[in-house]
Amino acid sequence: MAQKRVKLDRETFSCVICLDLLKDPVTTPCGHSYCMDCIQRHWDEEDGKQIYSCPQCRKTFTPRPVLLKNTMLSDLVEELKKTELQAAPADHCYAGAEDVACDVCTGRKLKALKSCLVCLVSYCDQHLQPHYDSSAFEKHKLVEPSKNLQENICSHHDEVMKMFCRTDQQCICSLCLMDEHKGHDTVLAAAERTERQKELEGSQQNIQQRIQDREKDMKLLQQEVEAINRSADKVVKDSGKIFTELIRLIKTRRSDVEQQVRFQQKTEVSRVKELQEKLEQETTELKRKDAEMKKLSDTEDHNQFLHNYSSLSPLSESTSSIDIRPLRYFEDVTAAVSDSRDKLQDVLRDTWTNISLAVTEVDVLLSQREPKTRADFLKYWRDIRLDPNTAHPKLVLSKGNRKATAVEEEQPYRRHKDRYTTTLQVMSRGSYAGRCYWEVECFGRFYVAVSYKGVRRKKKATACAFGLNDKSWVLDCSQHKYTFVYDSEDTPVSGHEVTRLGVYLDHSAGTLSFYSITKTMTLLHRVQTTFTQPLYAGLGFFWYGSSAEFCELE
Repeated sequence: MAQKRVKLDRETFSCVICLDLLKDPVTTPCGHSYCMDCIQRHWDEEDGKQIYSCPQCRKTFTPRPVLLKNTMLSDLVEELKKTELQAAPADHCYAGAEDVACDVCTGRKLKALKSCLVCLVSYCDQHLQPHYDSSAFEKHKLVEPSKNLQENICSHHDEVMKMFCRTDQQCICSLCLMDEHKGHDTVLAAAERTERQKELEGSQQNIQQRIQDREKDMKLLQQEVEAINRSADKVVKDSGKIFTELIRLIKTRRSDVEQQVRFQQKTEVSRVKELQEKLEQETTELKRKDAEMKKLSDTEDHNQFLHNYSSLSPLSESTSSIDIRPLRYFEDVTAAVSDSRDKLQDVLRDTWTNISLAVTEVDVLLSQREPKTRADFLKYWRDIRLDPNTAHPKLVLSKGNRKATAVEEEQPYRRHKDRYTTTLQVMSRGSYAGRCYWEVECFGRFYVAVSYKGVRRKKKATACAFGLNDKSWVLDCSQHKYTFVYDSEDTPVSGHEVTRLGVYLDHSAGTLSFYSITKTMTLLHRVQTTFTQPLYAGLGFFWYGSSAEFCELE
């Protein structure tokens, strides 16, 4: 009850202008009391009207009243201050270096409870109360305390930024619409936040799914390690029994087999564990990114959200998923050794080769052979969609952004940092790693490419064109012939002109293959290299009227 009484007394002796205890209290002719400085500043603003009003009852005075200090009221306020010292807030209620302080408090400031996006002021519990009690603050937006409220103010016009310019990707105020952002694509910041929030939620779902996939892959890899070890141990044991029978003749060969099996075992286990470590690192990074996006998603300040959203780092590319399929380990070694026992004389001459190959050709989860038939390639099918933000202005995209056609008339595309401006090229929306396969239907003079994302877009054509740098690989399909181009070096490729091409990528193996697709698949050219980044599919054209389309899975 004592604390409640102190609170009521404080309200009685508080200035309605600054909401704090009266300082040098004065009383107007109408009987209301204010801080001397507060009422003087209020009337200074009314000097031009020559009529002075009471902020509470609105009674007017002419001329401006001469105010004197209310001594009795001043004594009462001092007594109240002494009383409040006994019920002062605990230290943890005051703002520290890391806290958001109340902007209204004088002296030692209390922690802010909320920040107002309309007032652009942070309030403690006491000074926040008018926002709850008065209908005048009904439309104000209260958020968690923020130290970045001034970032909501336009640096050019000192106005609150409530709009978002999609053209320039920045928050703006209403005056900016009439100035440097006139004619731009603009929306309310809240509307843009809603759209970006949906994108963020989609990214979070993607990350969560990738976390699940990576955890599943790590479990599968652990099973792979155990299977490799079991198989290797069994082979060593079985081959040991066989070689014991032939000890006089093949003692040295037995040692060789054991050494090869152990070496290959160590090699394969090492490869699996290396991928395990990569997956663990990726999972850790994905969880960190998920937490970062969760924190951003919970941000209530639209402008702060948009400001931080644009600075989100892009997601790293996913390690290729693990395919479950029948595997072979070292069992063939046992069979080869058993056969050698029956052919002792041949073992020393010919069959030894069979044993050695059986060890080195162990088929584990990570050592997959390249597909042979089109049906095998289709298992790695990717639905390629082109990125409109990369398309040259004289390329028209259609069929769900699968098809590109070169035209003479420029298209009204928005300016974008990723757009090609000197070459008739376009890049896929997504990047690809692991094992991937796609097919392209074509007409006219064009070229098919895979490229790192960092290829220049706006420099001279010799720097931007696919194949004329060390970041892209091209199959030129023009003039009734094929040419492979990499880093400005041309390699003639034999083959007759066809209307459909197949592209097969094994990123981890560093293999890129181009096929002509008719009734059968014919290899046109294969590249063996080391890819250091995820790859994007690309198309380029020499003539207007030429077109190419990434096919849908039949």
